Amino acid sequence: MKDAFGLPQSLLVLGGTSEIALATARRLIMRRTRTVWLAGRPSPALEEAAEGLRARGAEVRTVAFDALDPESHETALGKVFAEGDIDMVLLAFGILGDQAQDEREPAGAVRVAQTNYTGAVSAGLVGARALQAQGHGSLVVLSSVAAERVRRANFIYGSSKAGLDAFAQGLGDALHGTGVHVMVVRPGFVRSKMTTGLAETPFATSPEAVATAVELGLRRRSETVWVPGALRLVMAPLRHVPRRVFRRLPM
Repeated sequence: MKDAFGLPQSLLVLGGTSEIALATARRLIMRRTRTVWLAGRPSPALEEAAEGLRARGAEVRTVAFDALDPESHETALGKVFAEGDIDMVLLAFGILGDQAQDEREPAGAVRVAQTNYTGAVSAGLVGARALQAQGHGSLVVLSSVAAERVRRANFIYGSSKAGLDAFAQGLGDALHGTGVHVMVVRPGFVRSKMTTGLAETPFATSPEAVATAVELGLRRRSETVWVPGALRLVMAPLRHVPRRVFRRLPM
């Protein structure tokens, strides 16, 4: 069960090698979290991530999970929930893709969409149903500021995150009053291995800053969290800029 501050004692991470997810897990372990499940494709990186969290005092277990295999999600997550209640599910997997290449080779664009949206819909519904069955818990979904207004420069990734963001909002509405809390997190450009070599956009942030915002959002029981918070004010007017103007902006 969550503690008096709304922080989880047990955590399931979908996307167990995500830098943002691991920063979040480290921060929550510093607080109250004692049990962590890392779900991801079996790999040395997944085991290394688990060892890193164990060194911080948590009981950490791994479970095989593939976002691109929705038929396996019920079984994979079922193994975790069969071991006991989970206070928080962090949906943190996703890929950026290569916009230029994926425009030329649509199979790459399909993989981005299937990972970021289709796989997340499947895992999100399975996780939400398990949380609802136990009567409590939070589902935290890592979206992106790219979901708020899709840009020409990354419209394949942005559109997949826009779909995920809308899905998570609707799921939160569907679960309202059930004891399950859904929180959508919209970071700006995050400095990480996934974005190495890319030009930073304004309001760039870090995995640690996202983790801090997630903790605060859990304490407040927020439905939407922007990282940094100023992005909420920046995106409010941009949402209404006419397309003929928006497409010419240097973004």
